[in-house]
Amino acid sequence: MNMTELTVKQLAQALDRKEVSAREAAEAYLRAIEEKDAAVGAYLTVTRELALKQADLVDEKRARGEKLPALAGVPCGIKDNICTKGTTTTCASKMLENFVPPYDAAVMEKLQGQEAVMLGKLNMDEFAMGSSTENSYYKVTHNPRNLGCVPGGSSGGSAAAVAAGEAAFALGSDTGGSIRQPAAFCGVVGMKPTYGLVSRYGLVAFASSLDQIGPLTKDVYDNAMVLETICGHDSRDSTSLPDSKLDLLGNIEGGVKGMRFALPKEYFSEALNPEIAAAIRAAAHRLETLGAQVDEVSIRELEYALPAYYVISSAEASSNLARFDGVKYGFRAQNVKEIHDLYKETRTQGFGPEVKRRIMLGSFVLSAGYYDAYYKKALQVRTLLKNAFDQVFAGYDAILAPVAPTTAYRIGEKTKDPLEMYLGDVYTVPVNIAGLPALSLPCGTDSQGLPIGMQLIGKAYSEPTLYRAGFAFEQEGGAEA
Repeated sequence: MNMTELTVKQLAQALDRKEVSAREAAEAYLRAIEEKDAAVGAYLTVTRELALKQADLVDEKRARGEKLPALAGVPCGIKDNICTKGTTTTCASKMLENFVPPYDAAVMEKLQGQEAVMLGKLNMDEFAMGSSTENSYYKVTHNPRNLGCVPGGSSGGSAAAVAAGEAAFALGSDTGGSIRQPAAFCGVVGMKPTYGLVSRYGLVAFASSLDQIGPLTKDVYDNAMVLETICGHDSRDSTSLPDSKLDLLGNIEGGVKGMRFALPKEYFSEALNPEIAAAIRAAAHRLETLGAQVDEVSIRELEYALPAYYVISSAEASSNLARFDGVKYGFRAQNVKEIHDLYKETRTQGFGPEVKRRIMLGSFVLSAGYYDAYYKKALQVRTLLKNAFDQVFAGYDAILAPVAPTTAYRIGEKTKDPLEMYLGDVYTVPVNIAGLPALSLPCGTDSQGLPIGMQLIGKAYSEPTLYRAGFAFEQEGGAEA
């Protein structure tokens, strides 16, 4: 049995039946990391001793006959912007190179309650700002499907670890597509939950009104398993929804017969790779053969989503990252005499180019002379977009859409043109602006053998519906569509 090829569900069942031990599972994944990660570069920190200690504890409890949670002994990787007590949390930045949090994020507390095994912390774009994981201060992560290509971002390390068999599942964060796009590039499943469904307590903030933690897994059922364990109300997060515990597995095998899907024509512009367009239309046809109805609709407001997103996210980033000034924690510039020089040199030396770019953009749109022209207008667009989605969901169960306009591109191909990189988020950012859930799953490959991803977008709290549709599609050979 190759444990690293098993799904979370399969591995959990094998552990429960005592066919394998938690230590054997942890050691199998640690060996996979040793063998593969020099080429893939998914991990920034490997917590070998901690993982084996956690696994041994699970084995001891199982030997005593204790009833254990579903994820007990299942090895996972954690994006490095999620705080882990006693383990460095760097956000892939020089600014937090030696930062060891004194507390755990809420999702880590949930996973510890499940007795999952943490293998380590995963690479990302610095402070989650980027779409390729090329903006990490430490290393570039490679796509396991083609090592010459990017894995997507900013949760590229999370997607790559799952795709390479270096973690049974991983947690990432999604601010404008940072779970769904790398999931699509690496051929795995990723969920951006309803805003507020998963606590953001302990997630290092990029854009507070957009950020959301979610799982990346090998298949849809696994994804629902993991999300069900990490969602729930948290009083420490003021944006946590009160009724945020959902039954995600109860009706996952219910099928799509009678469901209605909307296919927005605005997603099929000239910017969309023809092979991806064909795969999405083939997916629509497959859903129809399973008994669903798919109609083409128009959502004109989608064209305003990308500029509104970069105004809102950059404004919030400039505010959130103001705390990194060299005074309380993190990197501090040396050989400075004045306080203003300390701030300036710390931020100049501690932040990378992309982070600086977004801080400057955010500071500009929040400035007195431009606040109304940019930031206020972006917030108005946000309301328009939310209302447009509400109108669609009055008649449809979900929206079917591409995840990205291209498949994974070559490493270094777009680093010199930030604007072109930003345009790659055009299909994912509307979901974050409106606070909606969206599930990314494979729906084919292009002529180069690279994965193509589709996303199912739903109204708030519709994760059970999205998983049900995704599971039905996947069971009918969706990735080969």
